[in-house]
Amino acid sequence: MTERTATATAAAAGPEEGFPPGEGGGGVVSPGAGGESGNGDGGRPGDDVGRAVMAAFGQAMKTLRLRAGLDREEFGRRIGYSTATVASYEQGRRTPSPRTIDKADEVLVADGLLCLWKEQVERAQYPVFFQGMAALEKEAVELVVYDTLVVNGLLQTEEYMRALLGMRCPPLDPETIEQRVIARLARQEIFDRRPVPLLSFVMDESVLRRRYGGKGVLRGQLEQLLLIGQKRNVALQVMPLDSDESAGVDGPFTIVSRSDGKRFVYAEAQGTSALQTDPEQAVLAAARYGMIRSQALTPRESLEFIEGLLGSL
Repeated sequence: MTERTATATAAAAGPEEGFPPGEGGGGVVSPGAGGESGNGDGGRPGDDVGRAVMAAFGQAMKTLRLRAGLDREEFGRRIGYSTATVASYEQGRRTPSPRTIDKADEVLVADGLLCLWKEQVERAQYPVFFQGMAALEKEAVELVVYDTLVVNGLLQTEEYMRALLGMRCPPLDPETIEQRVIARLARQEIFDRRPVPLLSFVMDESVLRRRYGGKGVLRGQLEQLLLIGQKRNVALQVMPLDSDESAGVDGPFTIVSRSDGKRFVYAEAQGTSALQTDPEQAVLAAARYGMIRSQALTPRESLEFIEGLLGSL
């Protein structure tokens, strides 16, 4: 059995073995095409599985609603959503939040039948290749990120997200774009989680200068970075273009640390993504990130730099 095969087999064991879906025990898991942490993606192999889960959940909700004798308008009123939103849930085109599922279960007197879907529905909103990483983000006590192409998904404004997703080639359909936006916004709950995780972001200056979506979108994105950079558990740094050296020449990556002391490295490249579970590689990546941080502007200098960029727009 090869190392990759052994890793895939371990990943199939799932959370019971201490790893989130798509994660192995000591190598590299490459479940599909990359892009979710920064660019976002869709229409990749495995996405049909997520759509099938959403369709099945939607049918279950519709069946329970009809059993309760409620039309979509009345049901929507009781759970706090419009008729159109209820229709999108039932048709599998939109992902309900865990809180929405709880409320729907209560209103429909489903005795927990809808709540059983919560974990599957949450997982289905992400591409298959990103589900392991999404699970790790929810467990992170520390998360450090180096970005060279776009602002990281955890930091993006909704307008910036839509601009990036709208640039995909081949184009994404509107339903996929909407699903990706909702999923990425949900990931940003990491900033409000308790206990708060320690978060560190280093990004190349070029990332902050690219006007994806236009000047107005970039202005809003820079304003959001300034707000997030003031959080006590967040360190935001810029790698200046005129830096003579950088330990990040191999490209962007993310390191996630869990409370059990385990570290995982996630990386994306053109058309691929990988979740590295080898402890030795995680240690090396952490050391590399430490060097990158030392070569970048300090957090205070970085916020001042971003303010300068904002003032020049």
